[in-house]
Amino acid sequence: MASDTTTADRIEIEVHLAADGGAKMAREVRLGLTAKPKELAPKYFYDERGSQLFERITELPEYYPTRAEREILTARSSEIVAAAGEPGTLVELGSGSAAKTRHLLSAMRDADCLQAYVPVDISEEITHETAESLVEEYPGLLVRGLVCDFEHDLERIPGGQDGQLIAFLGGTIGNLYPDARRRFLTRLAALLGPEDSILLGTDLVKEPERLEAAYDDAAGVTAEFNKNVLRVLNREFGGDFDPATFEHVALYDVDEARVDIRLRSLADQMVRLDGLDLNVRFAAGEEMRTEISAKFTRERLEAVYEEAGLVLSGWFTDPAGDYALSLARPSVT
Repeated sequence: MASDTTTADRIEIEVHLAADGGAKMAREVRLGLTAKPKELAPKYFYDERGSQLFERITELPEYYPTRAEREILTARSSEIVAAAGEPGTLVELGSGSAAKTRHLLSAMRDADCLQAYVPVDISEEITHETAESLVEEYPGLLVRGLVCDFEHDLERIPGGQDGQLIAFLGGTIGNLYPDARRRFLTRLAALLGPEDSILLGTDLVKEPERLEAAYDDAAGVTAEFNKNVLRVLNREFGGDFDPATFEHVALYDVDEARVDIRLRSLADQMVRLDGLDLNVRFAAGEEMRTEISAKFTRERLEAVYEEAGLVLSGWFTDPAGDYALSLARPSVT
């Protein structure tokens, strides 16, 4: 019993979920469906079914980013922790089950610098489960979780003792448009002390054919994942989208260095969403964007960091050079 109390004392989780989350979603969906061109936020993919589909995507032969990132973390976490100055606190944005992050935590433990882990995630259930698991795996570890929409609640992240490393993995930064990306990284930079670092996961520029295959697999799992957003809208807003009347489109835009992911209407159709009191007309061939996924070179990422008041301080790729984890620190002025 005393051990359980000690374990519980090492977990502190704050919940900051907006009470008007449904109303906010309604506003964003209405805005996106009435925009020209139409667009939906990729976060709406991820209901339970969408999350399961994405897990299947990460195991597909065409989809290399998850494997490449895991490969880097498995082989080079000790180097990353050393290059970050052996921080005492690891903060992870979009932490989930912290499956990949354990490599960093173990490297910090082995370097005798690990003090605290701050998971930041939208799911309270997963955050609690992860916290309980980690304090058992890492004796003495303090877990200070934040349940929130980290895109809006960055400033709630507590400062770390003896330096902190803020990890944003999975290539998620690539889902943001350039202006939004700059604002996000600028806000992250404002959280950093002189001994703190950011660890960012980014997919790298490569052959368009390979990039498009990663987002349009032969088995059709990515297409089903993309169409799942229509099922989410049907459920949440009493919609009558028929996923069979849309097709999945994923094309690489060389000029913008990003994969552009859309749903294309196969017919002239009118969709009704009772919960929004909204009728939405789609012309045959009309496309609605559901996601972008930007790709980077080292030089481009250095420029992105510079715009946000950061400087590249570490660069780690998988052996094939498909993916990168990069460290950045506040610029010295």
